[in-house]
Amino acid sequence: MIEVISGIEHARRRMAEIRRQGLAIGLVPTMGALHDGHLSLIERARSGNDRVVTSIFVNPTQYDDPDDLEQYPRTLAADTGRAEAAGADLIFHPEFEDIYRDDYRFRITESEFSRELEGAHRKDHFDGVLTVVLKLFNIVQADRAYFGEKDWQQLLLVRDMAAAFFHRTEIVACPTVREPDGLAMSSRNVHLNQEERRLAPEFHRTLSSGAPTDDMERQLADLGFVVDYVEQRGDRILGAVRLGRVRLIDNVQT
Repeated sequence: MIEVISGIEHARRRMAEIRRQGLAIGLVPTMGALHDGHLSLIERARSGNDRVVTSIFVNPTQYDDPDDLEQYPRTLAADTGRAEAAGADLIFHPEFEDIYRDDYRFRITESEFSRELEGAHRKDHFDGVLTVVLKLFNIVQADRAYFGEKDWQQLLLVRDMAAAFFHRTEIVACPTVREPDGLAMSSRNVHLNQEERRLAPEFHRTLSSGAPTDDMERQLADLGFVVDYVEQRGDRILGAVRLGRVRLIDNVQT
């Protein structure tokens, strides 16, 4: 049966016990509301480690919109069952007061890439992301941690942070999981109304069209999306749009 731990000291003792047995630990950091994309990360971790830890923590420091934070689904009981079925051995579900005993006095700030793309539209978002991820890494001390490619900028920043601080945890990138119509899976998709859900797959189709990015922006705006950005970085085209109250991000490899 899956084990659920909330206290940090308890979690650190439990991780130390596992490591003393010579077992490899895989970590899947999440904010809960698990969908098939999350479960694919757990399954990937299961295939490469002896024990799989799934963290569930809705991190307020990465939100610039209080309404978005309030709307994020909290479904711990269902998440625990789904994580166990996918192969997780342990759920780490800390409280805010435990993770942020310093009341967020200390934080990780990246001074370049985190200020572009998502960072240009969500003030201090990546400070919150990188800070909580490093805290989770320090608590769990996993051999590997698994992140989806949908959040491409986040993946690169986490990878670079782990390298910059000489962390023992290897960052493993996992492909984006999509609905049959191409929409990237996201916990926020449940907030799309029927018409928005019908339109949403056009986002990925447009990013995949091979058109110049300026043309993609115009096409998306003509379709009814509010476009934050469509930009090419290296071999990726990254985009962020809004449909009603839902913000969607995605990327494609060129």
